[in-house]
Formats: sequence, C-alpha cells, structure tokens
Amino acid sequence: MGPVEPPAGKALPGHGDLPHAAGRPVIGQRLRTAQRDRFAAADPLVPTPPPPPDGEVVTAATASGEQVAGVLQTKTHAPGTLDLLWSAQRVWQLFPYPGETGTEGMDALLRAWRRRMDAESPGPDSACTVTWPSRDAPAIHAFLRHGMVPVSVLALRTGPPPAEIPPEEVTVRLARPEDFEEVLALTKATFDYTALVTSHHRPDAAELMAPQLRRNLAAGAPIWLAETGGVATAVADCGWVDSAPGTWAAELLPKGHWGYVNNVATRPGSRGNGIGRALMSTVHRDFARRGATGTYLYYNPTNPLSSVFWPRQGYRPLWTFWEVRPASALR
Repeated sequence: MGPVEPPAGKALPGHGDLPHAAGRPVIGQRLRTAQRDRFAAADPLVPTPPPPPDGEVVTAATASGEQVAGVLQTKTHAPGTLDLLWSAQRVWQLFPYPGETGTEGMDALLRAWRRRMDAESPGPDSACTVTWPSRDAPAIHAFLRHGMVPVSVLALRTGPPPAEIPPEEVTVRLARPEDFEEVLALTKATFDYTALVTSHHRPDAAELMAPQLRRNLAAGAPIWLAETGGVATAVADCGWVDSAPGTWAAELLPKGHWGYVNNVATRPGSRGNGIGRALMSTVHRDFARRGATGTYLYYNPTNPLSSVFWPRQGYRPLWTFWEVRPASALR
C-alpha cells in the first residue's frame, strides 16, 4: 500500500506561485521544514519526510492568508494486477504540506482538492486517498469533515515476542507448495470478511492473489500454517522488508530489517480458541530469532476482529490511510 507511482510534474493552472524545477514541483522550504517538525511532534517513530514527489501542485490559503500546498498524483491499475486487492482501480493521492496551520490548513487544502476533482470523471471504481501520521489529531478532524474514512493503518510492533503456549491440539509449521489450496482458501476467507466491513470488494480476489501466493510458497517464503487435528485452521503469510535510505520503505518505516505480516486468517469456526495467538507467537519468535528490528502490518480499523486482535498483540498505528470512494464523493 505504498504511494502511487508519480506522473510527470505539471502545475495546476491558476496555482503558479509554486515553481517547478526539472519537472518536480518545488514545495517551499518553509512548508518542508514545518512538515518535518509536525511529523516529529506527532510521532517520533515517523521517518523524516522525503523530498516532495513528482506530481501536480494544488495550493490553498487559510482565512489569514497563510499559503499551504499539496502534490497530487494519479494512478490507474490495470485489470488483473495484485494492487486491486487493496486499491481502487483509479486513484488520486494527495501529499499535503499544510505547514503549521493545524486543522485549518489541511481543511483549506482539501477544499481546493475538491474543486480540482470537479474537472475529473472518476467512475465508480475510484478513490481519493491521503496517507498521514496516525497520531496527528488535528488532521483527523479535517479528513472526517471532507468525507474521508480510515480504511487501513500501518502498525508496528517492536517489543519482545510473547510467551504463548499453543492449545494442545494445535501445531504450527511452515507451509509448503502442496498446501497451496488450503492457504488460498484461508486467505480468501479473510478478504471475504473484510469486504463486509469496508467498502472494498473484489469478487476475483482469489484469482488475483493465487499467482503470487504460488510463487511465494515455491520460494520458501515465511508462510506459517496452524493445524488443528491435522486440519488447516489458520495461516500467517509473512515476509521481510529492509528500510534503508533511498528505498520506498524508508518513507514509511524507521530504519531497520523488518518482518512483514502480510495476511493472517483463521477459519471462521475456529476463531476465539487461541489459535491466532499461538500462530502469531510462533511468527514473532521466528522474526526475533532472525534479527528483526520489529514487525509491521496493515489492518482495517473498521474490522471488529483485527482492530481488537492486533493491539492486543502489541501493535500500534504509525500511519493511517484515509480514503473516500468513489473519488467524486470527496466533500
């Protein structure tokens, strides 16, 4: 769920007070410094903001005349691509620079974005999105006012692995290529449930995820399977991500070697029996044994299961992904 790929930079007509250099919109040093200070004050684990991305400049002003700005990117995902599992097909993503204006500057910028979207015909499979530090409360007020909802959070866990004794009848092991059908069925069950508690539904979710899952199993990726009486009851599809200078991960994660928990699913009839806790205890111990800085994952705040389970596992939000669907519903 990283940032969308940038198009060529282009100034929005009527907003030429922010010049361009070599195709990149120039966000003034005042706004960039304020962004760095704002992120650090909201959450010390949020990385220092990178330079502004390429894209289309949107500007606005507060009632007192203080200038704020944002960079707007668009992305259209081709049919059949894995991104469609978590993304609308057509996405407008704003990178705000509200300066030191608190809620007011973000509100003014979102109003300008709303006017900008009047020039588009987004269609039903579309979204307007913003990724912002979860602990910046003044920004939350502005997002809600404009019809955006928190569809996902990136959450971190940096504590030691918990001691969890699995139920006597549960065994946890690494999945093998021959487990493909069981792993796919469990994973699809998670997407089916998520579709009930979010606005995102892909009837072809299994078809979209199957090729990558098959490749990961063949490569020996850390995909863990919990079995109860020999029957697959839960899965944790995991991986590794390095956050180093110049990488996409460095924009979202503190520097380090991070374990990534991509997807966790428990068979509906087996929930509430400690299987998920036992599975994740194995996952966390393995990541710790292999030298992970910590682990991270994405979960839906509107999901009544994951929004309880993951905080109990020691995860806390770092970034929140705000969205409105369709894009034309931005207020």
